[in-house]
Amino acid sequence: MHDTVWFEIQGTPAVSIASSEFVDAAETQARALGMLDAQRVFVSHPIQDANDEEMRAKADAIVDGVVKALTA
Repeated sequence: MHDTVWFEIQGTPAVSIASSEFVDAAETQARALGMLDAQRVFVSHPIQDANDEEMRAKADAIVDGVVKALTA
């Protein structure tokens, strides 16, 4: 969230991507950083034990959300 907020302050569209396990933590961080509307997209959890094919599928599932977050 820190990087996303920093880029947004600089005028560069940004989006945080994290595991769905961190939805609440991301909201807390965004609030603490003063940018509750900072864009974020979550990939399905877990990711640590996903193989390459599973990670590609998880990434494919969020591409549209990332593009929407960057262009909204």
